[in-house]
This record gives sequence, structure tokens and C-alpha cells, in this order.
Amino acid sequence: MNKEQQELLDEAYRKYSKIANSVEEPDYEIHVDDPHQNCTRLMTTDEFINKCKTDTEFSQRWGLKIEERELSLLERYELMKKLDNWVSVHYKEPKTMEYMDKHNIPTKLITVTYKNKTIESYE
Repeated sequence: MNKEQQELLDEAYRKYSKIANSVEEPDYEIHVDDPHQNCTRLMTTDEFINKCKTDTEFSQRWGLKIEERELSLLERYELMKKLDNWVSVHYKEPKTMEYMDKHNIPTKLITVTYKNKTIESYE
């Protein structure tokens, strides 16, 4: 993820931890059972992000939407065409998946939305 996306994730997590810390009764949507310590605890940042990725209801509750998807060959091709000097340097080579992998053309689109702000990045 890029820096702007990370800032959105951090802002959402801060909101979550502030609310979760103020709740006296353990709530599965806010806290996680920790069998090693025989208690409930706040989710870590990674746990919070993963839950937002996998649980639509939880994601909506906290206003954080994280979508990751693989790019199609055509989408990767279009990205590749946007790169500086691509046309002049690489115009003769066939544009296969292996070629794109060799030239580090992104394979995944990550979209983070929080407070009506959406940021896309490629990996």
C-alpha cells in the first residue's frame, strides 16, 4: 500500500481503538478473544485491517473499505503502456504475462476508502 492509503488505515484504526478502549463490556466486534492470556483484547492493526477486508459488516461499521483484486492481462498491458519510454524501448517484444512479470508490471489493484476518500494503488 502507498503512504496515503496507510494514513487512511491508521486514521480508521485510531478511531477503532479510541472507541474500543472506552467500551467496558467485551464485544466481539471490537475485541478479540485471546486464549493465551485468557482474556479479551483490542485487535492489532493487522487484525483490524484483515477483518475489514474479510467481514463486510465489520468494514461498514468502521467506515473502512479495503478491496484487493488481481489485474487482468489487458489491465496490466494498459498500465505498461503508460510507463515512460515503454513504446520506444520495448515496442518489438511480444507482451506476454512473462514479459510483464520480468518488467515488474503490477499484478494487483488495492483500493482503500475511508470517509468518502478513495485511494487506489498498484502492486
